[in-house]
Amino acid sequence: MRFDSPGPRRRLVSLTALIDVVFILLVFFMLASSLITWQAVEMGAPASTTAGTPVVGSWLVRVRTAGLDLNAEEIAAGALAGQVAARIGEDPEQRILVQSAPGVSLQRLVDVLDLLRDAGATHLTLLRR
Repeated sequence: MRFDSPGPRRRLVSLTALIDVVFILLVFFMLASSLITWQAVEMGAPASTTAGTPVVGSWLVRVRTAGLDLNAEEIAAGALAGQVAARIGEDPEQRILVQSAPGVSLQRLVDVLDLLRDAGATHLTLLRR
């Protein structure tokens, strides 16, 4: 009686190589992300709903899709930084109210907040629409 021997066994796919590749990618992205400089904009919630920010003497910066307004006058970003820096030099406690118009992207608003912070403004208040 003749028995046929089964053909060669199929090799199982080893997951070791796949795990190694995933681990190397994980390490790469962990190292790459630690080299990125993260900057945060500190924002705080109001103390209460009845407490308001004093508006007397405050400057109002409106961020529009087409440009910027400082106290209802259109202004360029560079000129805004210069005026804010000059004013902060005179009065370090100068409050600046920032309001975004409808349709303004969050990135544009953060860019304006960074511009004001770089100009030396420390008392920034973000107004809701």
